[in-house]
Amino acid sequence: MNNKINFSTYFKTANILSLIAVLVSILFLFLKGLNYGVDFKGGTLLEIRIENKNIQIQDIRSALNIQELGDVNVKQFGKEGDFLIKFEKNANENKKFISELKNIISQKIGSDVNFRRVESVGPKVSSELLKQGLTAIALALSAMLFYIWIRFEWQFSLGAIIALVHDIIITLGIFSIFSFEVNLSIVAAVLTIVGYSMNDTVVIFDRIRENLLKYSKIKTNEIADISVNETLSRTIITSLTTLLALFSIFILGGEILKGFSFAMILGVIIGTYSSIFVASPVLNYFKVTQKTLLKDDDI
Repeated sequence: MNNKINFSTYFKTANILSLIAVLVSILFLFLKGLNYGVDFKGGTLLEIRIENKNIQIQDIRSALNIQELGDVNVKQFGKEGDFLIKFEKNANENKKFISELKNIISQKIGSDVNFRRVESVGPKVSSELLKQGLTAIALALSAMLFYIWIRFEWQFSLGAIIALVHDIIITLGIFSIFSFEVNLSIVAAVLTIVGYSMNDTVVIFDRIRENLLKYSKIKTNEIADISVNETLSRTIITSLTTLLALFSIFILGGEILKGFSFAMILGVIIGTYSSIFVASPVLNYFKVTQKTLLKDDDI
């Protein structure tokens, strides 16, 4: 029962920092919103390669100064000479539009242009995808709530859900603050974060429950310290190995996987933190003891 780290002494400070981070994230989400990609906003995405390596982003923006395109976004993509272009107009509305646009860009920049990828999403489809993405996240949270409620007592369930909501809000808040693009891959990352964070929380809760039944005269916060320390090596090893894989994808996986891998990296770090400093303190706040567990078991 010798604690290596007294995590409970940092619970109050960590909770204040978490509350500030959540409030800042919510503020940015309401005032600034998210930078939705073509999947959710609708429009056209082009991945192009230009033979002339001296062409800069501003040259392409100037070539795309066409009123009917709407809002245009151009950024470097992958290797030198590769660019990603997004604009509001749906290319599916006119089958000849892409070939005409290719000719316009080639003439204005004076270099051959290779259209490597063309994706178009209409406003109806994009709104449906957004609704489905939000529904998927809500259903995942509901399923996790139901599982924890059956697996543990209601106090544990509440702690797990608070930790999950904390992780999702802060992750989305960081995406809002830095205007990172949100697309379907980010929704997939958020759903993965939900599963990862819940897995880590359940491991700690399992040990807390065992120790609460084992040690009747020890305070809840001390039980939390013992339990977190007992599972700490497993938590660190799991998180580090996961992060190694994710950083490899982020660095070597190319531009397409950067958003997904970055969201996952955030999720793993925040999820590991919340399992210890957000979910566990909830049990202490609600004074969960051995009597609480035995009473619920009798029921």
